[in-house]
Amino acid sequence: MPEPLLTRYLGQPGREEIDAYLATGGYRALARALRERTPDEIVAMVEASGLRGRGGAGFPTGRKWKLTPKRDGETRYLVVNADEGEPGTFKDRTLIEGDPHQIIEGMVITAYANQVHQAYIYLRGEFFLGHRRLSRALAEAYARGYVGRNILGSGFDLEIVIHRGAGAYICGEETALLESLEGRRGFPRLKPPYYPAVRGLYDRPTVLNNAETMAHIPHIVALGPEAYKSYGPPILYSVSGHVTRPGVKELPIGTPLREIIFEHAGGPRAGRSVKAVFPGGSSSAILTAEHLDTPADFESLQKLGSMLGSSAIIVLDDTTCIPAVIRRTVEFYRDESCGKCTPCREGTVWLSQILDRILCGRGRREDLDLLDSIARNMTGTCFCPLGESVPPSLRASLRYFRDEYAHHIEAGACDVAGGPHR
Repeated sequence: MPEPLLTRYLGQPGREEIDAYLATGGYRALARALRERTPDEIVAMVEASGLRGRGGAGFPTGRKWKLTPKRDGETRYLVVNADEGEPGTFKDRTLIEGDPHQIIEGMVITAYANQVHQAYIYLRGEFFLGHRRLSRALAEAYARGYVGRNILGSGFDLEIVIHRGAGAYICGEETALLESLEGRRGFPRLKPPYYPAVRGLYDRPTVLNNAETMAHIPHIVALGPEAYKSYGPPILYSVSGHVTRPGVKELPIGTPLREIIFEHAGGPRAGRSVKAVFPGGSSSAILTAEHLDTPADFESLQKLGSMLGSSAIIVLDDTTCIPAVIRRTVEFYRDESCGKCTPCREGTVWLSQILDRILCGRGRREDLDLLDSIARNMTGTCFCPLGESVPPSLRASLRYFRDEYAHHIEAGACDVAGGPHR
């Protein structure tokens, strides 16, 4: 297995300081890009690398950059989404706290490739340590000439601003993020016409990428697309839940779930077994132990009706009450709904009420079909991906663990060791 790229130096004392970053080759890729490559060549390198966005949708990064109009004299923006709010996801926070210059260098190269001179980092408000370290790193980069005017004597200018969000999950959605960045409430915009690449921040063409995506860019430039791909290409999996060694695991994309969980995260506690897995955060459809040999990549998980999403693997062992997990998941989306569209605003409340009834011992047999019906009618009808995040895990749980719901309804209690109301 190749050595890590993005996380190679994480955990080293003082790694967030610019001198430590420079000592391991930091900002050399930027110097090379500015000195040896045209913007179009950088875009071509990123496209050839096969890098796909690490924010959830997995759209090819180079293709996204090509979609941004580059008309002479027209203002363009770069916005980095660091509002990491998907339950179970913590890879961006880990990079921001542990190696912030890697993200800043990626931003400057990205801005150069897309001919952008103003960039923003939309940072989750709860990331207090991350904000402190990222702010200090940005100040160091300005002081050393890696950000600002005439960067490294190249004639290229870039200003970067850190904007702290207020902890609203909806602002992880790209158009709601832009609304918030402009000073308004985080409501999603209608697409079309408001595709960020064409009509983004301040109604201008905007390159919008995830924080981890930025950290890949210096390595693509330094290694070249083919050498970069020999690393997997790499992806950061956030592994949490019932495992003995949770954390961020940098592995080649497509590593099987079984290997990630058992070899790299230590597997479940002694005497316990894996019961279910969220392979891409709480918005992904849960899978069972029968699916553990599935490669954790975009295509393989999509074939099973799930998704890689933010690559957050949440492991549930055999002490887990699945209906209770789904209820808590639905409650999260209910509370985070912006309320703009009816299917999300009302559907999450209805689902939550029915799940409460089932788990409190007052469920009815027809509740299971009612849950599925509401979830089906939410699918494809919500204004943005937040509402669409609710049905997958619920419907998958009804498919794989329907007997647990039925037991709650018939016995008025949970039959799982450690479950609620036993």
